[in-house]
Amino acid sequence: MIYAGNAVQVVMHDEQIAKLTFDLVGESVNKFNGATLAELGEAIAAIAAEEQIKGLMLSSAKSVFIVGADITEFLEFFQYSTEELMAQNMRINAMFNAIEDLPIPSVSLINGMAFGGGFEVCLATDYRIMSEQGSVALPEVKLGIMPGWGGSVRLPRLIGIDNAIEWICSGGTKKAAVALKEGAADAVVAEQDLVVAGINLLERCIAGELDYQQRKVEKQSKLPLGPIEQMMAFETAKGFVAGKAGPNYPAPVRAIKTIQKHAGMGRDKAQLVEAKAFAELCKTDVATNLVGIFLADQYLKRTVKSHAGKAAKVKQAAVLGAGIMGGGIAYQSASKGIPIVMKDINDQALQLGLDEAANILQKLVSRGRLDNRKMAKVLNQIRPTLSSADLANVDIVVEAVVENSKIKSMVLADVEQQVAEHTVITSNTSTISINHLAKSLKDPSRFCGMHFFNPVHRMPLVEVIRGENSSDETVATTVAYANAMGKKPVVVNDCPGFYVNRVLFPYFGGFGLLVEKGIDILRMDKIMEGFGWPMGPAYLLDVVGIDTAHHAQAVMAEGFPERMAGQGEAVVSLMYEKQRFGQKNGAGFYQYETDKKGRPVKVVDADMLASLSDLCPEPAVMEDQDIIDYMMLPLCLEVARCLEEGIIASPAEADLALVYGLGFPPFMGGACKYMDTIGIANICERADALVAQSPLYLVPESMRAMAAAGETYYGNMQAKG
Repeated sequence: MIYAGNAVQVVMHDEQIAKLTFDLVGESVNKFNGATLAELGEAIAAIAAEEQIKGLMLSSAKSVFIVGADITEFLEFFQYSTEELMAQNMRINAMFNAIEDLPIPSVSLINGMAFGGGFEVCLATDYRIMSEQGSVALPEVKLGIMPGWGGSVRLPRLIGIDNAIEWICSGGTKKAAVALKEGAADAVVAEQDLVVAGINLLERCIAGELDYQQRKVEKQSKLPLGPIEQMMAFETAKGFVAGKAGPNYPAPVRAIKTIQKHAGMGRDKAQLVEAKAFAELCKTDVATNLVGIFLADQYLKRTVKSHAGKAAKVKQAAVLGAGIMGGGIAYQSASKGIPIVMKDINDQALQLGLDEAANILQKLVSRGRLDNRKMAKVLNQIRPTLSSADLANVDIVVEAVVENSKIKSMVLADVEQQVAEHTVITSNTSTISINHLAKSLKDPSRFCGMHFFNPVHRMPLVEVIRGENSSDETVATTVAYANAMGKKPVVVNDCPGFYVNRVLFPYFGGFGLLVEKGIDILRMDKIMEGFGWPMGPAYLLDVVGIDTAHHAQAVMAEGFPERMAGQGEAVVSLMYEKQRFGQKNGAGFYQYETDKKGRPVKVVDADMLASLSDLCPEPAVMEDQDIIDYMMLPLCLEVARCLEEGIIASPAEADLALVYGLGFPPFMGGACKYMDTIGIANICERADALVAQSPLYLVPESMRAMAAAGETYYGNMQAKG
């Protein structure tokens, strides 16, 4: 044994080849936390001191190689000064450089995922051999940063500028075959053959058959491109990537500029340039917020796991109602290997549901993400039926019929008579009270809400709504099923609109107030898209459907009359009366035409703009920030109430639900993080300035108490553990 630690061990595999193995004690995966990095440095020093070592293999004893840096340490890390961050990166670079500078050949044996720093250490070795199941990635831009341990220096010198920019700026995962084709891997073998392949390669290097020293030189030299070639490659890439990333995500363009800056430098100077760019990105709010979203997602996974002990196994599911939503639910279940019965009352409806599932699958086939055999396999997991007898053996039912309380109650009462005693019954409703629907069942303990978002196959969120009689087992089984479907289940308590719609409609209320003040909808959409939303409020209402919004608005007004009744509802009522229902009938705030692929494209409708202007002959004059506050403050205040009332359990779940369910700007971290960043006291002050305009701006007492105490949502959450 040359070195033995809790995460790194080094042994002689034979008389001349050493094997360094990553195997982090107590963890299911390897990751570069502070302790592992310290051990790696000690291990490399031990290897350098052993003269008998003629070759080095890096390997993993786990099913993955290294998943990257320990992201749970990032937020503390981000608190360092820029200079301290640079110094820390250069210490790690020195460690990786020590591997590269060993006077012996080295190879990484990548048996599973090698992501971020885990891939960067592989780039420091002279060769990389991947298993057929292996994958590599530099995903740092997804966290608002860029590779900082030599990735932006070594990768372009290995695979070329264009490929490296695509890898780094997309943050995408590359399978073994792609890595081999583009030059990041030197061979791909079966996993059981990795060590043999590594030994064979090193023996050839030791025998002088392979020039491993030239590999070291290539990675440490300037990029072999002239000034004109560099300019064309970098300037073209910057324009394209800036357009894709948008102004709120600076990391991808900064990565390109960094590679461009150090292209004419040797390794050591280039790493200094990289370390500076990395450190400066770490100090941005975007990086902090995106890391926060990642950590919140990890928190959600733990809450999902906490339900597992009480969950029943779902081997067979059913969906009632085979429209667009039912077809989407059927596809999602079947695509994850959970067979599903799709029931409706006529063949035409069943065909609509099957067509929806088939259309989703066909698009995957056309993009090369699925072959026809796998498409057929998924479709065979969906069993259409008109007979209630086919529900007898299912473990969970998702009712997805029309959003009408009486109809849903009738369907639920009927299905309870058709299913087994153990079957969990759920309703995919967006507004109707779960407690109210539960009255139609003899055993309400087996019932809860399961609110999918449209389109089902794209929207990650599922709200699992606990009714006052829902058992823990019912909720746990529904959470487990949603998770098995590949969704993000967030448990909420019953109230009008549940969580997501409850906080969305005050946002729409603020929009309606602005329309009544004569503010141009085109300007509002542009401002809110600039703010970071994927679409502005007028466009979003068209996508939701004006008829749906009209119904939901009435539910909210009835449920929360003191705040939401009559607030900004005139514009939705006007659209509803004109039967401009949005994309679904081609006319809403915008007109809709179809492109060559059959997708709706919005077109400005001058007549509609004129009708809206009639609501306020003398438009108000408002700054952009005032317009943002009019819409964002009601949403944030309602989030605060939901936390205060226990509708949703934590700021992390509240924020993730908005990011995954509504497309809340991830770079802002969610509504609670947004309020923490602005300051709770500041939010209260801004709302107080508008409360004379509408009760939507009434500040909850819990927020006033937090403001007085100088507290934050995430600070309180951490204090509670």
